[in-house]
This record gives sequence, structure tokens and C-alpha cells, in this order.
Amino acid sequence: MKQSRADGFLEFASARSGHLYRSACLLTSGDTHLAEDLVQETLGRMYALWGRISRIGNPAGYAQTVLIRTFLSHRRRRSATERPLGELPDRAPDDGEDPALRVALLDALAGLAPKDRAVVVLRYWEDRSIEETADALHVSSAAVRTRSVRALAKLRERLGGSVTELVAR
Repeated sequence: MKQSRADGFLEFASARSGHLYRSACLLTSGDTHLAEDLVQETLGRMYALWGRISRIGNPAGYAQTVLIRTFLSHRRRRSATERPLGELPDRAPDDGEDPALRVALLDALAGLAPKDRAVVVLRYWEDRSIEETADALHVSSAAVRTRSVRALAKLRERLGGSVTELVAR
């Protein structure tokens, strides 16, 4: 029984692997190495469930679905967008961040009460609405508005003219 199951899977894999590879190449925009990896992962998942899959009407269609889901899951990974370079860059890329400004803002935020800091971060860093912020903090919309106004006033007071000096650089 087990040998016939393995033989059935090998027959399926040899018949469908070329088609899966071509589909994977199209999905990956021609990245043949990634396409091979996707096909191997798809066939591995298919083999693990082959006893149940072989009884369904269209195992080839199921394999295509598994391939698509495997590709999408790979794209969601943070490392999916990393590309190796032939040479290391001379220095880190300049992304426009000013370390002095960052430190000044972090110090000013640290001086706020935890709930005020949470309101500022949710409203202005994560760009949430007043209602979304209120839901996240389990407070009323009026409380979020009040805390926003007070927290921003404290930040302006703590930073004074130093922010304009730091930004002007």
C-alpha cells in the first residue's frame, strides 16, 4: 500500500513538475532558482498529504493552488525582497535621517506620560484616526483629543526651538 502510494506520487510529480516549474517561473518573473525552490516546496507539501489529495478529483489543480499559496507566503516574508550584491557598498546609504533630530524627538517622547506617548505614537506615527486610537487604548474619543492636545503642547515646550534648528541642518 505504502509503495503504491509513493509510486502514484512519483508518477504525478514527474508528469506535473515541468508545468509547475513554468508557472513558478512566471510568478517569480524569471527567477529560476526561486522557481525551483517553490516547486520543491509545493511537491513536498503535496507528498505529505498525498493519501488524501490523490482521492480528490483534480490533484493537478490542487498542486497549482499550493504553488500559488507558497509563492504568496514567500512574498510576505521580509527577506523576500533582499537581493545579494556582488560588492559591498563603501558606506551605508544616506536615507535622509538625522541622528540628532531622532535623539531629540525620542528624548522628548520619553518625557511624556505613557498614555500621552501612546496617543502621540498611535495618532501621528501610525496615522490612526481618533476613533481607532480610542479603541486601541480603551478610552473615549474625547480623551484621545484631550491627550493629543496636551501631549503636543508638552512636546513643543520640551523641544522649543531645537527642532527647527535640527531640521534646518
